[in-house]
Amino acid sequence: MSKIHKPGRKVILRIATILIVVGVLVPLYGLIFSGKDPSPNIRKPYGVGEPMPSAAKPTASSIANYTVSAGLPKYIAIPAIGVQQTRIKPLGLIKNRTIATPDNLYDTGWYNGSAKPGESGAMFIYGHVSTWKARGVFYDLKKLKPGDRITVERGDGKLFTYEVNRTTVYPAGKVDMAAVLTPAEPGKPGLNLMTCSGTLLKNANDFTERLVVFTSLIKK
Repeated sequence: MSKIHKPGRKVILRIATILIVVGVLVPLYGLIFSGKDPSPNIRKPYGVGEPMPSAAKPTASSIANYTVSAGLPKYIAIPAIGVQQTRIKPLGLIKNRTIATPDNLYDTGWYNGSAKPGESGAMFIYGHVSTWKARGVFYDLKKLKPGDRITVERGDGKLFTYEVNRTTVYPAGKVDMAAVLTPAEPGKPGLNLMTCSGTLLKNANDFTERLVVFTSLIKK
């Protein structure tokens, strides 16, 4: 068997190096230029082909008997707009990395990829504004002002109080989810609430905007 000379070895090493570089860069290029946003999206609350949330009001007993794990958000109260002991249901991601929405007008939903009460980061809670039939739990969210208080009760009964920092309105298709999932004050736990706003689009069963209220934890 003939001996491989040094020039041949160099060529083989160069080819191997090229293959390794290509193997690393091609997948990386695909991630960067695929157009996929690693952040979750906001879907239409009841778009074409999707069921509208129920307008049946939860009974007092169903609210009182509602339970979640000790560290999870259970109830939310916003005295300034008349929201009292409202259930917080966990929400996950559905297809296309969109966040699910509450199936009832009178419940809110906590995105389970966001922070829990008192944790660093921002807790994200979504609530409906209305349907063709009735007003939702966050119908008056637009009325909140800086300094208004919001209370979240955890599954173990511990209370967390947040103070409104600011309100931001986004076009429906351009919600900055990186901002929505970031605390209003760096290094301080936050709670960010969102609902629909703007003009109702009759043919799409959707609204033109999304309203986000940013708050910061002041007491636990």
